[in-house]
Amino acid sequence: MKHIKQVYPKHPSPCNCMNIRRASRAVTQFYDEVLKSCGLTIAQLALLRRLETAERITISELAKRLRIDRTTLNRNMKPLVDAGLIAVNPGKDSRTRQVSLTEPGKDAADKGWTLWGEAQSELKEYLGEEDLAKLVQLLSKLEALVP
Repeated sequence: MKHIKQVYPKHPSPCNCMNIRRASRAVTQFYDEVLKSCGLTIAQLALLRRLETAERITISELAKRLRIDRTTLNRNMKPLVDAGLIAVNPGKDSRTRQVSLTEPGKDAADKGWTLWGEAQSELKEYLGEEDLAKLVQLLSKLEALVP
């Protein structure tokens, strides 16, 4: 577990939402650290991976599938467009734009996916199989709060 240095016990907040947000930020930072060498964040990798299966998709549909708002999506897309990893082109009408993955984007997603696998393994080792399975079940239940 080369990326997990030490266990730091944290005092839980009396607010469940705050505990979940703190844990979410910690997990995001962990994945971002593992992905650092490929130049992607976990949010950017998720976007690239979604585009691999979607071919051309509108920004609105992509935001819906990623379960994030359009503003956040646009902010996450900008460095990917600037790096030439994704392309944004006019859609079927003047009000829409379509997003697609470029060849360099496919290569970046492949490199990121390999590192993501390392992060997955490290997290599984850190939490243990049983706790990880419980966590996944609880997160699914929490996500269902807002369909």
